[in-house]
Amino acid sequence: MSDRGILSSLRYLLADFIGDDDEEPPFLPEGLPEPVMAVASEAIHLLIDYQGPSYARLYVDRLRRFIGKRGVDDVMLGEIARLMAVRMSYQDPIRIAQLKLAELHGPAGASAGSVEVKKFRLEELIGALPAVIAEYVLDALEWMGWAHKRVSIRFSTASRFGIRRLKIEAGLRRWRLLSVRYAKERVWVERWLHMIDRSLTKQPQAAPTIIQTATMIEGYGDVYRQGMADWHAIIDGLAKPTFDGVLALSDLAGAIAEARAAATPDPRQTALKRKIAEIRARVSAGADAAVR
Repeated sequence: MSDRGILSSLRYLLADFIGDDDEEPPFLPEGLPEPVMAVASEAIHLLIDYQGPSYARLYVDRLRRFIGKRGVDDVMLGEIARLMAVRMSYQDPIRIAQLKLAELHGPAGASAGSVEVKKFRLEELIGALPAVIAEYVLDALEWMGWAHKRVSIRFSTASRFGIRRLKIEAGLRRWRLLSVRYAKERVWVERWLHMIDRSLTKQPQAAPTIIQTATMIEGYGDVYRQGMADWHAIIDGLAKPTFDGVLALSDLAGAIAEARAAATPDPRQTALKRKIAEIRARVSAGADAAVR
């Protein structure tokens, strides 16, 4: 993660923590191509609703890095803008409560109360709390062997009590940027952007594929954890060693597509790890043959 990314994240975290987030919504970054304006504008409004104006400004700062950058056309910049907004508005119990409350102001109105039941691991629920509290609780859960225990949470607009509880849960937004989950997401976004930047320098033809790897990570629960683990396996096994010059992989985009096709909902990642090893072995065999 770059120093600039760390400072930006800390600045906006501090603004939210002290309640100093009543600033005006950020403007679109200067030089943004017209075809990308609608995507970026929608993202800014989404992130203001998700966390606040300062958080949307962090998005704008991150997007600004790629405006006018060599090798980044309007289509590529639009995809960076779109997918970054998706990941910066990741689903956690706080967001689910926000969206459930928003239904009260939808076309059906408050008369159409409904109930949704979502399943989380205990570690996932605790991870939405400030790290200063969550880390101690998570350590205790790990010690008791309960961290992976699944619990069902009701998100309801069908009663006054349900709505009141949703408001309390949504109100935890104030602390989101201090949470264990946000710390992980912040690091992930910065690493994803860094990999895009390295690809533009080392292997430009693979940059669109690197950008699309963001779609591997979605939702919450097991799907989210699997996607995150698979993403890191592919980046660490193929992309990073290629950019570092350790792996002479000429078609990184094709290798990533091949690896993604092999990924299955397997916590052990057996098929994916086997495919990455196979790709690396082919590269090594090709290099040996070339030397001979």
